[in-house]
Amino acid sequence: MWTHWSEEKIKKCLKNGSIGLMHISLPISLMLALLMFAIFLTSLFLGRYDIDPCTVVLILLARLVDLLISLLSWPASAFMPWQHALPPITNAFASLFSLMQSLLHPMRHTWPSVMETVIYEVRLPRSLMAVLVGSGLAISGTTFQGTFRNPLVSESILGVSAGAGVGAALGILLDQNTYIIQLFAFGFGMLAVAMTFLISRVYKSNPTLVLVLAGIIVGALFSAITSLFKYVADPYTKLPDIVFWLMGSFAKVSMKDVYLTAPILLISMLVLYLIRWRLNVLSMGDEEAKALGIDTNRLRALVILCATFITASAVCISGLIGWVGLVIPHIGRMLVGPDHKNLVPASILIGASYMLLVDIICRNLTAGEIPVSIVTSIVGAPLFLYLLKKSRENWS
Repeated sequence: MWTHWSEEKIKKCLKNGSIGLMHISLPISLMLALLMFAIFLTSLFLGRYDIDPCTVVLILLARLVDLLISLLSWPASAFMPWQHALPPITNAFASLFSLMQSLLHPMRHTWPSVMETVIYEVRLPRSLMAVLVGSGLAISGTTFQGTFRNPLVSESILGVSAGAGVGAALGILLDQNTYIIQLFAFGFGMLAVAMTFLISRVYKSNPTLVLVLAGIIVGALFSAITSLFKYVADPYTKLPDIVFWLMGSFAKVSMKDVYLTAPILLISMLVLYLIRWRLNVLSMGDEEAKALGIDTNRLRALVILCATFITASAVCISGLIGWVGLVIPHIGRMLVGPDHKNLVPASILIGASYMLLVDIICRNLTAGEIPVSIVTSIVGAPLFLYLLKKSRENWS
Protein backbone atom coordinates (compact mmCIF):
# COMPACT_ATOMS: atom_id res chain seq x y z
CA MET A 1 0.00 0.00 0.00
CA TRP A 2 2.99 2.27 0.13
CA THR A 3 2.65 3.25 -3.49
CA HIS A 4 1.75 6.90 -3.98
CA TRP A 5 -1.89 7.90 -4.23
CA SER A 6 -2.69 10.76 -6.57
CA GLU A 7 -4.73 13.66 -5.24
CA GLU A 8 -7.43 12.99 -7.85
CA LYS A 9 -7.74 9.39 -6.68
CA ILE A 10 -7.96 10.48 -3.05
CA LYS A 11 -10.66 13.04 -3.85
CA LYS A 12 -12.60 10.36 -5.69
CA CYS A 13 -12.17 8.12 -2.65
CA LEU A 14 -13.49 10.92 -0.42
CA LYS A 15 -16.43 11.52 -2.72
CA ASN A 16 -17.44 7.88 -2.98
CA GLY A 17 -16.20 6.75 0.41
CA SER A 18 -19.47 6.48 2.25
CA ILE A 19 -20.44 3.29 3.98
CA GLY A 20 -21.34 1.00 1.08
CA LEU A 21 -20.77 -2.70 0.64
CA MET A 22 -17.58 -4.69 0.22
CA HIS A 23 -15.65 -3.36 -2.75
CA ILE A 24 -13.44 -6.36 -3.32
CA SER A 25 -14.19 -8.21 -6.51
CA LEU A 26 -17.04 -10.66 -6.24
CA PRO A 27 -15.05 -13.81 -7.18
CA ILE A 28 -12.37 -13.13 -4.57
CA SER A 29 -14.86 -12.20 -1.85
CA LEU A 30 -16.94 -15.32 -2.51
CA MET A 31 -13.84 -17.49 -2.56
CA LEU A 32 -12.60 -16.12 0.76
CA ALA A 33 -16.02 -16.40 2.40
CA LEU A 34 -16.57 -19.98 1.17
CA LEU A 35 -13.05 -20.91 2.26
CA MET A 36 -13.67 -19.60 5.75
CA PHE A 37 -17.03 -21.41 5.98
CA ALA A 38 -15.47 -24.68 4.78
CA ILE A 39 -12.64 -24.45 7.30
CA PHE A 40 -15.14 -23.58 10.05
CA LEU A 41 -17.18 -26.72 9.35
CA THR A 42 -13.98 -28.76 9.15
CA SER A 43 -12.97 -27.55 12.61
CA LEU A 44 -16.21 -28.96 14.03
CA PHE A 45 -15.66 -32.58 12.99
CA LEU A 46 -11.88 -32.86 13.28
CA GLY A 47 -10.57 -33.83 16.70
CA ARG A 48 -9.72 -36.64 19.05
CA TYR A 49 -13.39 -37.66 19.16
CA ASP A 50 -14.30 -38.44 15.56
CA ILE A 51 -17.61 -37.12 14.29
CA ASP A 52 -18.41 -37.52 10.60
CA PRO A 53 -19.31 -34.34 8.68
CA CYS A 54 -22.91 -35.43 7.96
CA THR A 55 -23.60 -35.91 11.67
CA VAL A 56 -22.11 -32.48 12.44
CA VAL A 57 -24.44 -30.86 9.91
CA LEU A 58 -27.44 -32.73 11.31
CA ILE A 59 -26.57 -31.69 14.87
CA LEU A 60 -26.35 -28.04 13.82
CA LEU A 61 -29.61 -28.24 11.84
CA ALA A 62 -31.40 -29.89 14.74
CA ARG A 63 -30.44 -27.07 17.09
CA LEU A 64 -31.43 -24.48 14.48
CA VAL A 65 -34.86 -26.08 13.98
CA ASP A 66 -35.44 -26.24 17.75
CA LEU A 67 -34.53 -22.57 18.01
CA LEU A 68 -36.93 -21.57 15.22
CA ILE A 69 -39.76 -23.57 16.80
CA SER A 70 -39.22 -21.87 20.15
CA LEU A 71 -39.11 -18.44 18.50
CA LEU A 72 -42.35 -19.05 16.59
CA SER A 73 -44.18 -20.38 19.62
CA TRP A 74 -44.01 -17.03 21.42
CA PRO A 75 -45.84 -14.81 18.88
CA ALA A 76 -48.41 -17.56 18.29
CA SER A 77 -49.29 -17.60 22.00
CA ALA A 78 -49.00 -13.82 22.34
CA PHE A 79 -51.95 -13.24 19.99
CA MET A 80 -54.23 -15.64 21.87
CA PRO A 81 -55.54 -13.13 24.50
CA TRP A 82 -56.44 -10.64 21.74
CA GLN A 83 -58.42 -12.99 19.55
CA HIS A 84 -61.78 -11.64 20.76
CA ALA A 85 -60.73 -7.97 20.56
CA LEU A 86 -59.60 -7.94 16.94
CA PRO A 87 -60.64 -11.32 15.56
CA PRO A 88 -59.70 -10.83 11.86
CA ILE A 89 -56.20 -9.51 12.57
CA THR A 90 -55.28 -11.66 15.55
CA ASN A 91 -56.69 -14.83 14.01
CA ALA A 92 -54.74 -14.19 10.83
CA PHE A 93 -51.47 -13.67 12.67
CA ALA A 94 -52.06 -16.58 15.04
CA SER A 95 -52.90 -18.87 12.13
CA LEU A 96 -49.81 -17.72 10.24
CA PHE A 97 -47.44 -18.41 13.13
CA SER A 98 -49.16 -21.71 13.94
CA LEU A 99 -48.80 -22.79 10.31
CA MET A 100 -45.11 -21.88 10.26
CA GLN A 101 -44.61 -23.72 13.53
CA SER A 102 -46.43 -26.82 12.29
CA LEU A 103 -44.18 -26.99 9.24
CA LEU A 104 -41.16 -27.35 11.52
CA HIS A 105 -40.82 -30.61 13.36
CA PRO A 106 -38.02 -31.38 15.83
CA MET A 107 -35.46 -33.61 14.19
CA ARG A 108 -34.89 -37.07 15.58
CA HIS A 109 -31.65 -37.28 17.54
CA THR A 110 -30.14 -40.47 16.16
CA TRP A 111 -26.66 -39.62 17.45
CA PRO A 112 -25.19 -40.06 20.94
CA SER A 113 -25.65 -37.10 23.29
CA VAL A 114 -21.89 -36.93 23.79
CA MET A 115 -21.54 -35.72 20.21
CA GLU A 116 -23.75 -32.70 20.94
CA THR A 117 -21.68 -32.00 24.04
CA VAL A 118 -18.46 -32.09 22.03
CA ILE A 119 -19.87 -29.81 19.33
CA TYR A 120 -21.67 -27.21 21.44
CA GLU A 121 -19.46 -27.08 24.54
CA VAL A 122 -15.99 -27.65 23.09
CA ARG A 123 -15.56 -27.20 19.36
CA LEU A 124 -18.14 -24.58 18.45
CA PRO A 125 -17.04 -22.04 21.12
CA ARG A 126 -13.36 -22.32 20.26
CA SER A 127 -14.05 -22.16 16.51
CA LEU A 128 -16.20 -19.05 16.94
CA MET A 129 -13.53 -17.48 19.11
CA ALA A 130 -10.84 -18.39 16.56
CA VAL A 131 -12.87 -16.57 13.89
CA LEU A 132 -13.29 -13.49 16.09
CA VAL A 133 -9.67 -13.39 17.25
CA GLY A 134 -8.20 -14.07 13.81
CA SER A 135 -10.33 -11.46 12.05
CA GLY A 136 -9.84 -8.97 14.89
CA LEU A 137 -6.04 -9.23 14.97
CA ALA A 138 -5.92 -9.09 11.17
CA ILE A 139 -8.01 -5.92 10.90
CA SER A 140 -6.04 -4.32 13.74
CA GLY A 141 -2.76 -5.03 11.98
CA THR A 142 -4.14 -3.76 8.68
CA THR A 143 -5.38 -0.47 10.11
CA PHE A 144 -2.19 0.08 12.12
CA GLN A 145 0.00 -0.47 9.07
CA GLY A 146 -2.07 2.06 7.16
CA THR A 147 -2.24 4.54 10.03
CA PHE A 148 1.50 4.46 10.77
CA ARG A 149 2.47 4.06 7.10
CA ASN A 150 4.76 1.19 7.99
CA PRO A 151 4.52 -2.40 6.66
CA LEU A 152 6.36 -3.77 9.71
CA VAL A 153 3.81 -2.58 12.26
CA SER A 154 1.57 -5.11 14.00
CA GLU A 155 -1.41 -4.88 16.34
CA SER A 156 0.83 -5.03 19.44
CA ILE A 157 3.05 -2.08 18.49
CA LEU A 158 1.56 0.19 21.19
CA GLY A 159 2.20 -2.27 24.01
CA VAL A 160 -1.29 -3.69 24.42
CA SER A 161 -0.15 -7.33 24.26
CA ALA A 162 2.68 -6.77 26.73
CA GLY A 163 0.30 -4.98 29.10
CA ALA A 164 -2.24 -7.81 28.84
CA GLY A 165 0.53 -10.27 29.67
CA VAL A 166 1.29 -8.40 32.87
CA GLY A 167 -2.39 -8.36 33.87
CA ALA A 168 -2.80 -12.08 33.26
CA ALA A 169 0.41 -12.95 35.10
CA LEU A 170 -0.68 -10.82 38.06
CA GLY A 171 -4.09 -12.48 38.14
CA ILE A 172 -2.51 -15.93 38.10
CA LEU A 173 -0.09 -14.96 40.87
CA LEU A 174 -3.00 -13.73 43.00
CA ASP A 175 -4.77 -17.07 42.40
CA GLN A 176 -7.84 -15.46 40.79
CA ASN A 177 -10.46 -17.25 38.71
CA THR A 178 -10.48 -17.24 34.93
CA TYR A 179 -12.76 -14.23 34.49
CA ILE A 180 -10.77 -12.05 36.89
CA ILE A 181 -7.60 -12.99 35.02
CA GLN A 182 -9.25 -11.99 31.75
CA LEU A 183 -10.41 -8.72 33.29
CA PHE A 184 -6.88 -8.01 34.54
CA ALA A 185 -5.46 -8.76 31.10
CA PHE A 186 -7.94 -6.44 29.38
CA GLY A 187 -7.44 -3.65 31.91
CA PHE A 188 -3.63 -3.74 31.83
CA GLY A 189 -3.69 -3.88 28.03
CA MET A 190 -5.69 -0.66 27.94
CA LEU A 191 -3.40 0.84 30.61
CA ALA A 192 -0.33 0.13 28.46
CA VAL A 193 -1.82 1.98 25.48
CA ALA A 194 -2.83 4.90 27.72
CA MET A 195 0.76 5.12 28.97
CA THR A 196 1.96 5.08 25.36
CA PHE A 197 -0.28 8.04 24.56
CA LEU A 198 0.86 9.98 27.62
CA ILE A 199 4.54 9.46 26.78
CA SER A 200 3.98 10.48 23.16
CA ARG A 201 2.39 13.76 24.31
CA VAL A 202 5.59 14.81 26.04
CA TYR A 203 7.48 15.15 22.75
CA LYS A 204 6.30 17.50 20.03
CA SER A 205 8.17 16.02 17.06
CA ASN A 206 6.70 13.64 14.47
CA PRO A 207 3.57 12.33 16.30
CA THR A 208 3.44 9.02 14.43
CA LEU A 209 7.09 8.19 15.01
CA VAL A 210 6.95 9.24 18.67
CA LEU A 211 3.84 7.13 19.24
CA VAL A 212 5.54 4.03 17.81
CA LEU A 213 8.69 4.63 19.86
CA ALA A 214 6.61 5.17 22.99
CA GLY A 215 4.83 1.88 22.30
CA ILE A 216 8.17 0.09 22.05
CA ILE A 217 9.27 1.60 25.37
CA VAL A 218 6.05 0.68 27.16
CA GLY A 219 6.08 -2.81 25.65
CA ALA A 220 9.64 -3.39 26.87
CA LEU A 221 8.72 -2.14 30.35
CA PHE A 222 5.70 -4.42 30.68
CA SER A 223 7.62 -7.37 29.25
CA ALA A 224 10.21 -6.87 31.99
CA ILE A 225 7.45 -6.82 34.63
CA THR A 226 6.06 -10.06 33.22
CA SER A 227 9.52 -11.62 33.47
CA LEU A 228 9.70 -10.47 37.08
CA PHE A 229 6.36 -12.12 37.85
CA LYS A 230 7.56 -15.33 36.22
CA TYR A 231 10.74 -15.20 38.30
CA VAL A 232 8.88 -14.91 41.62
CA ALA A 233 6.09 -17.37 40.69
CA ASP A 234 5.94 -20.84 42.20
CA PRO A 235 7.82 -23.02 39.66
CA TYR A 236 5.47 -25.98 40.19
CA THR A 237 2.05 -24.33 40.09
CA LYS A 238 1.93 -20.66 39.03
CA LEU A 239 4.83 -20.53 36.57
CA PRO A 240 3.47 -23.22 34.20
CA ASP A 241 0.09 -21.47 34.12
CA ILE A 242 1.70 -18.12 33.29
CA VAL A 243 3.91 -19.59 30.58
CA PHE A 244 1.04 -21.52 28.98
CA TRP A 245 -1.23 -18.45 29.02
CA LEU A 246 1.47 -16.29 27.42
CA MET A 247 1.85 -18.80 24.58
CA GLY A 248 -1.84 -18.53 23.65
CA SER A 249 -4.55 -21.16 23.43
CA PHE A 250 -8.27 -21.65 22.75
CA ALA A 251 -8.43 -24.79 24.89
CA LYS A 252 -10.47 -23.24 27.73
CA VAL A 253 -12.80 -21.08 25.66
CA SER A 254 -16.52 -21.43 26.45
CA MET A 255 -19.66 -19.89 24.97
CA LYS A 256 -19.72 -17.47 27.89
CA ASP A 257 -16.35 -16.12 26.72
CA VAL A 258 -17.81 -15.68 23.24
CA TYR A 259 -20.83 -13.81 24.62
CA LEU A 260 -18.62 -11.53 26.73
CA THR A 261 -16.10 -10.55 24.06
CA ALA A 262 -18.07 -10.77 20.80
CA PRO A 263 -19.90 -7.41 21.25
CA ILE A 264 -16.64 -5.50 21.84
CA LEU A 265 -14.88 -7.21 18.96
CA LEU A 266 -17.74 -6.90 16.49
CA ILE A 267 -18.55 -3.26 17.27
CA SER A 268 -14.89 -2.21 17.05
CA MET A 269 -14.40 -4.12 13.80
CA LEU A 270 -17.56 -2.56 12.38
CA VAL A 271 -16.27 0.95 13.14
CA LEU A 272 -12.93 0.20 11.45
CA TYR A 273 -14.77 -1.30 8.50
CA LEU A 274 -16.96 1.78 8.07
CA ILE A 275 -14.01 4.21 8.11
CA ARG A 276 -11.66 2.02 6.07
CA TRP A 277 -11.74 4.34 3.06
CA ARG A 278 -10.28 7.18 5.19
CA LEU A 279 -7.16 5.12 5.82
CA ASN A 280 -6.21 5.68 2.17
CA VAL A 281 -6.14 9.40 2.91
CA LEU A 282 -4.30 8.98 6.21
CA SER A 283 -1.59 6.91 4.52
CA MET A 284 -0.65 9.92 2.39
CA GLY A 285 0.64 11.79 5.43
CA ASP A 286 -0.81 14.35 7.80
CA GLU A 287 -0.28 17.41 5.61
CA GLU A 288 -1.97 15.94 2.55
CA ALA A 289 -4.79 14.49 4.62
CA LYS A 290 -5.45 17.81 6.39
CA ALA A 291 -5.47 19.58 3.02
CA LEU A 292 -8.28 17.25 1.98
CA GLY A 293 -10.33 18.05 5.10
CA ILE A 294 -9.45 15.06 7.31
CA ASP A 295 -8.91 15.61 11.05
CA THR A 296 -5.89 13.32 11.30
CA ASN A 297 -5.56 13.44 15.08
CA ARG A 298 -9.17 12.48 15.68
CA LEU A 299 -9.11 9.80 12.99
CA ARG A 300 -5.85 8.30 14.26
CA ALA A 301 -7.18 8.29 17.83
CA LEU A 302 -10.37 6.52 16.72
CA VAL A 303 -8.42 3.88 14.78
CA ILE A 304 -6.04 3.26 17.68
CA LEU A 305 -8.91 3.08 20.19
CA CYS A 306 -10.87 0.50 18.17
CA ALA A 307 -7.78 -1.56 17.34
CA THR A 308 -6.75 -1.52 20.99
CA PHE A 309 -10.18 -2.71 22.12
CA ILE A 310 -9.97 -5.53 19.59
CA THR A 311 -6.46 -6.60 20.55
CA ALA A 312 -7.06 -6.35 24.29
CA SER A 313 -10.29 -8.37 24.03
CA ALA A 314 -8.62 -11.03 21.89
CA VAL A 315 -5.57 -11.31 24.10
CA CYS A 316 -7.54 -11.53 27.35
CA ILE A 317 -9.36 -14.60 26.01
CA SER A 318 -6.76 -16.42 23.93
CA GLY A 319 -3.44 -15.16 25.33
CA LEU A 320 -0.60 -13.70 23.29
CA ILE A 321 -0.78 -14.64 19.60
CA GLY A 322 1.82 -13.13 17.32
CA TRP A 323 2.37 -12.69 13.58
CA VAL A 324 -1.31 -12.59 12.64
CA GLY A 325 -1.62 -8.82 12.42
CA LEU A 326 1.75 -8.60 10.69
CA VAL A 327 1.43 -11.28 8.00
CA ILE A 328 -2.27 -11.31 7.08
CA PRO A 329 -2.40 -7.70 5.74
CA HIS A 330 0.42 -8.49 3.31
CA ILE A 331 -1.41 -11.57 2.04
CA GLY A 332 -4.48 -9.39 1.57
CA ARG A 333 -2.50 -6.83 -0.45
CA MET A 334 -1.27 -9.57 -2.76
CA LEU A 335 -4.87 -10.66 -3.40
CA VAL A 336 -6.86 -7.40 -3.59
CA GLY A 337 -4.30 -4.60 -3.72
CA PRO A 338 -3.52 -1.71 -1.36
CA ASP A 339 -6.91 0.03 -1.33
CA HIS A 340 -8.25 -0.25 2.22
CA LYS A 341 -11.82 -0.40 0.94
CA ASN A 342 -10.87 -3.81 -0.42
CA LEU A 343 -8.05 -4.72 1.95
CA VAL A 344 -9.93 -4.44 5.27
CA PRO A 345 -12.74 -6.91 4.43
CA ALA A 346 -10.25 -9.24 2.75
CA SER A 347 -8.05 -9.20 5.86
CA ILE A 348 -11.05 -10.06 8.04
CA LEU A 349 -11.85 -13.17 6.00
CA ILE A 350 -8.22 -14.26 5.59
CA GLY A 351 -7.46 -13.73 9.28
CA ALA A 352 -10.47 -15.80 10.36
CA SER A 353 -9.54 -18.65 7.99
CA TYR A 354 -5.90 -18.56 9.06
CA MET A 355 -6.70 -18.72 12.77
CA LEU A 356 -9.14 -21.58 12.23
CA LEU A 357 -6.43 -23.53 10.39
CA VAL A 358 -3.92 -22.83 13.15
CA ASP A 359 -6.36 -23.99 15.81
CA ILE A 360 -7.05 -27.21 13.89
CA ILE A 361 -3.31 -27.89 13.72
CA CYS A 362 -2.80 -27.09 17.40
CA ARG A 363 -5.38 -29.56 18.67
CA ASN A 364 -4.84 -32.39 16.17
CA LEU A 365 -1.14 -32.51 15.33
CA THR A 366 0.02 -34.19 18.55
CA ALA A 367 -1.49 -36.02 21.52
CA GLY A 368 -1.26 -32.85 23.62
CA GLU A 369 -2.45 -29.38 22.63
CA ILE A 370 0.19 -27.12 21.05
CA PRO A 371 0.09 -23.44 22.08
CA VAL A 372 -1.22 -21.25 19.27
CA SER A 373 1.68 -18.78 19.22
CA ILE A 374 4.15 -21.58 18.50
CA VAL A 375 2.35 -22.52 15.31
CA THR A 376 1.75 -18.91 14.23
CA SER A 377 5.45 -18.16 14.70
CA ILE A 378 6.62 -21.28 12.85
CA VAL A 379 4.27 -20.52 9.96
CA GLY A 380 4.45 -16.73 10.10
CA ALA A 381 8.22 -16.17 10.10
CA PRO A 382 9.06 -17.96 6.82
CA LEU A 383 5.82 -16.78 5.25
CA PHE A 384 6.69 -13.19 6.07
CA LEU A 385 10.16 -13.63 4.56
CA TYR A 386 8.51 -14.88 1.37
CA LEU A 387 6.05 -11.97 1.32
CA LEU A 388 8.90 -9.54 2.00
CA LYS A 389 10.75 -10.84 -1.05
CA LYS A 390 7.60 -10.94 -3.17
CA SER A 391 6.34 -7.45 -2.39
CA ARG A 392 9.48 -5.44 -1.67
CA GLU A 393 9.03 -3.35 -4.80
CA ASN A 394 5.80 -1.87 -3.35
CA TRP A 395 7.29 -0.97 0.02
CA SER A 396 9.42 1.96 -0.96
